Amino acid sequence: MKIALMFSGQGAHKVGMGKNLYENSSLARDLFDRADALLGWKLSEYCFEGPEEKLTETGVCQPALFLHGYTVFKLMQERGAIDDASVAMGLSLGEVTALAAAGVYDFETGLKIVAERGRLMQESCESSDGSMAAIIGVDRETVAAFCVEQDVEMANLNCPGQIVISGESAKIAAALKAGKERGFRRVMPLNVAGAYHSRLMRPAYEPFGNFLADIPLRSPEYTVYSTSTGKTISEPEDIRKALVSALVSPVYWEDCMVAAAADGADMFYELGVNGILKGQLRRTNKDLASESFETWADIEGAK
Repeated sequence: MKIALMFSGQGAHKVGMGKNLYENSSLARDLFDRADALLGWKLSEYCFEGPEEKLTETGVCQPALFLHGYTVFKLMQERGAIDDASVAMGLSLGEVTALAAAGVYDFETGLKIVAERGRLMQESCESSDGSMAAIIGVDRETVAAFCVEQDVEMANLNCPGQIVISGESAKIAAALKAGKERGFRRVMPLNVAGAYHSRLMRPAYEPFGNFLADIPLRSPEYTVYSTSTGKTISEPEDIRKALVSALVSPVYWEDCMVAAAADGADMFYELGVNGILKGQLRRTNKDLASESFETWADIEGAK
């Protein structure tokens, strides 16, 4: 069995995430307490108690999902449940978690990276008027041509028939109207703070690159697939470039899942919140085996 680990992206969060891990495990308590101390504010409180509006903020949500995903990873590792893991990948933000799991940097460094990423992206959101929308049931080529026509961008290629577009709010609104008129099966606005993975995140690009330039990176211990390309990535300098380009590039998540399966991964473990990635995997290839691990009960049931 060749296990691929999948880590959640922004939008998967929910109030209460990680609370029962903290209550049942000294390892989890240590990681959450260290995160609070490193950040200088109570991330754990927002994870456990909310409010939802605060947890949804980019600067809070991103560290929260990193912390939860990495904690589940360490708990699974402690139980010997992922000894056969050889692949790691994450949806957008989840790639930062996947790289930490693969040993490219330690927990503290990963938390610093994701906190700065979230802070810079939140600033970009606040300095622009952007939004995103999902297009369901339309093929990639049709959506790509539609985006050129509407002057918006493909942001997330999650699985067959599920593509997210991103751009200025007025242009996204016009695209929603045009998509409905064109008979697209389903088009819907997303409740997000800004236009992620688009040109509107460009203000974060250079500062994030400068920040990462001073951070030492190691080659990954797992095979890691980058969502910027849908291909494997292993050299530290290429990893650095991929982390920066991910801010403004489409997320080729479907491509990552397909590539991992083609390379022999036959069991996919989602270490994250809400089982979103497991559902996307099923829509990509219903024959691939998968399990989701989020809560203490999930981890206790791991074989």
